Amino acid sequence: MSDDARTPIRAFISAKFPQISLKDDEDIFALGFVNSLFAMELVMFVEKTFGVRVPNEELRIDNFRTLDSMAALVARVSGDARISAG
Repeated sequence: MSDDARTPIRAFISAKFPQISLKDDEDIFALGFVNSLFAMELVMFVEKTFGVRVPNEELRIDNFRTLDSMAALVARVSGDARISAG
């Protein structure tokens, strides 16, 4: 597994929204590009890409606002301390 979850997550978001250059701590919801449908796509992407299941208690918007928060989520739910979470 990648040591930095941000890389594949950034690639996924950039493929959907090529017009933005996303910083690690930039709120993707505040940018106005992300809606609830894309939020669910993010959840499914994270689960499939990292082979994890995001528990219901982790399905909070704050866990998906930034690349940093998504990387931290992946590290928590995977139990893999090697994954960079910031």
